[in-house]
Amino acid sequence: MARKGKSPERERRPAPAEPPSRPRQAAERPADSAPRRPSGPRAGGPIWLYGIHPVKAALANPARRCRRLLVAGEVVKNLGPLPGGLVAEPVDRNRLDQMVGPGAVHQGVALLVNPLEAPELTAACAPADGARNVVLVLDQVTDPHNVGAILRSAAAFGVRAVVTTDHHAPPDSATLAKSASGALELVPLVRVPNLARALVRLAELGYWRIGLDADGPRTLAEAKPTGTGSVALVLGAEGPGMRRLTRETCDETARLPIKVTALVDSLNVSNAAAVALYELAREA
Repeated sequence: MARKGKSPERERRPAPAEPPSRPRQAAERPADSAPRRPSGPRAGGPIWLYGIHPVKAALANPARRCRRLLVAGEVVKNLGPLPGGLVAEPVDRNRLDQMVGPGAVHQGVALLVNPLEAPELTAACAPADGARNVVLVLDQVTDPHNVGAILRSAAAFGVRAVVTTDHHAPPDSATLAKSASGALELVPLVRVPNLARALVRLAELGYWRIGLDADGPRTLAEAKPTGTGSVALVLGAEGPGMRRLTRETCDETARLPIKVTALVDSLNVSNAAAVALYELAREA
């Protein structure tokens, strides 16, 4: 969450401790960490995933179509059972180095997969009763390392889904999957054509929309709804932050209690997401 310039003032109304109830118009979904299920086509052709955790998670996901598995040495023993029809092909580590590029840590394994089919917003974000439901909304966060790290935190804190845009967002890729360390297979990554309309739909599903902003009038601890109220937490790109329409579609903005110094006035967006998710999970 980066500090940005002040936006023109607009009328603010004090947010209630408990957000107004909104009708839930979608079927309930179990709040577990089952592998992602398809609901629509995802653009793009097959991609190579690499690294033990991303490959192992993809192999265990029945929604993922695995096409080829290349392994060096005895690494196949660390991958668990293989899907029917898939055979581990022995390969030299030097070939894997050439395939994934310099500096990539492949750990002796690469898996060719089809992209996951795209989940639909309402189905992925339908709240479940009995616990706080959280959805992360990313406004033009473009770095695949950041999106992958956010997915990993989202999986750790039981986030329902991560919502981003069709454009100005990284595609599903080996870099994103490696940064997510398997979470790409667990947390629905929903891509929408219009973020403001998606936020309106989340409000209809019962989510209180909080935009994370260094200039927010209250801290996130003060702004979060009491009890198990659902939250859609919106994070903007580093530097410019949330776009104007995104900000105006939120119910309110809130800040993290960062101690600003001459050298540090903000957090990396993935770090900000992890801190914010902890705050939302923390009991008052």
